[in-house]
Amino acid sequence: MGSDYDPADTTCSFCDRNAYEVTMVQGDGAFICEQCIHAALECVQSEDDEYDVVPEPQRRRAQWEQTSPKAIKEGLDEYVIGHEHAKKTLAVAVYNHFKRVETRKGTGGVIDVDLEKSNVLLLGPSGTGKTLLARTLARILDVPFSISDATTLTEAGYVGEDVETILTQLLSAADYDVEATERGIVFIDEIDKIARKGQNTSVTRDVSGEGVQQSLLKVLEGTIARVPPKGGRKHPEQNLISINTRDILFICGGAFVGLPAIIARRLNVNVIGFEADSKKRMDHHSPDILEHVIPEDLLKFGLIPELVGRLSVVAALRPLTDEAMKRILTEPTNALIPQYEKLLRLDRLYLQFDDEALDAIVAKAQQQGTGARGLRSVMEDLMLDIMYNASAYQVNMECRITRENVLHGSAPVVRKRWA
Repeated sequence: MGSDYDPADTTCSFCDRNAYEVTMVQGDGAFICEQCIHAALECVQSEDDEYDVVPEPQRRRAQWEQTSPKAIKEGLDEYVIGHEHAKKTLAVAVYNHFKRVETRKGTGGVIDVDLEKSNVLLLGPSGTGKTLLARTLARILDVPFSISDATTLTEAGYVGEDVETILTQLLSAADYDVEATERGIVFIDEIDKIARKGQNTSVTRDVSGEGVQQSLLKVLEGTIARVPPKGGRKHPEQNLISINTRDILFICGGAFVGLPAIIARRLNVNVIGFEADSKKRMDHHSPDILEHVIPEDLLKFGLIPELVGRLSVVAALRPLTDEAMKRILTEPTNALIPQYEKLLRLDRLYLQFDDEALDAIVAKAQQQGTGARGLRSVMEDLMLDIMYNASAYQVNMECRITRENVLHGSAPVVRKRWA
């Protein structure tokens, strides 16, 4: 505080307090009082507490050091029932992905052991949870994650999307941060739909099959890809972004319809002659048939050898059993029964399911042959009339769903709920 000003005419430039009331600090043509100084200091400190002041590389490294494959699997267990081997495989692959990326960044360019990535291939019938596993990983991981569909991909120059579209979606998920994109994870669904249409060479181009597989090779292994941020074919005038895919982990999934028959033929080829009775034939309908897959089977299915070699980790998902389907209805965080209970509770209608009713729902869903997706189809049909009339019921009513309601479509009993 200087002595060349009159306290009677001096006020704080922020709160208008007089110099007789508070101590002033003089600046260049302005004054600030001690109370405003303390208030400003508190604001700065609160902002430091609110925002993470730890450098981003150190924060990411601390994250994977505190994470473990067991912790990742426990996160998957909250949403996905069964498939223990597949969840362990994904947990280890993702954890090794964290270590590989952060270890390379922390070496300062000096690498004693070069940690190569191992891309993952998930096999399993429709509705077993391949896409759900990917979406759950995206929910629990703090890395850019995108889900792409292989069915829309075609060779360059044909109607459809380029392979680089996969990286465009990951770039968008990373808010166009190239460094974050280069440590992300990509799930490519329906990878079996780009299989070659036959073993024999065709005179016509397979623009959505083998040609797409060829285009994926360098992206999966590691290359500098030139990515259009808005998609390549609709915006040809845009500037391209260079992305190194070396540290991007790719997880591919597909139903591979017809692959179990290929595996069964290979396993049963020698079950003839005098030893036929002593050997057990493998039925292609067996729930564990996909667990016996080898690269030769994938080649016969229609994948090219180069692509099979880049998907070094293979995990098979078994068809869901009745017990697993019943648990899916009630146990996970996104279980169907609690969802409907909450929806109807907003209308003051309380929903109850008999245990036999759950068994009947599972039986009807299994008849559809679409896995867990059949559960929602059965539930929507069962709950249609109840949800339609929910707002018309009196307050504090309860609705009980029985086995007969599920099997015969009879109207459930709605009665006054005793508090």
